[in-house]
Amino acid sequence: MQFLRILFWCLLAFVAALFTYGNWTPVTIQLWSGLEALVKLPFLLLVAFLAGLVPTLAYNHAVRWRLRQRLAAAEQDAAQARYAATVAEAPVPMPVPAPAPVPVPVPAPVIIPDVPPEPA
Repeated sequence: MQFLRILFWCLLAFVAALFTYGNWTPVTIQLWSGLEALVKLPFLLLVAFLAGLVPTLAYNHAVRWRLRQRLAAAEQDAAQARYAATVAEAPVPMPVPAPAPVPVPVPAPVIIPDVPPEPA
């Protein structure tokens, strides 16, 4: 495929060279205030071609840029919507009830009788 592309551009360059060689004649262009410009025909055709091509390419580039921006914004909105949907569908965890307190046996109080000390 690369070979065909190179072959195409070489043939196009060859045809352009033949056209330039065959039409290398001066052309007079009438400008304002009686000015005249003497240019070669291939140069004049190249300027006319570029005068039509450059604005078209600039417009096409602007449209593609704008569409790329819109596509990026739409993709971002879709990603946010997907995220919001997954967050909304996620089950809410149920609160775990606290375990009931375990009764701790309280030992019986030890009663010490009041015994007077023995005299020594």
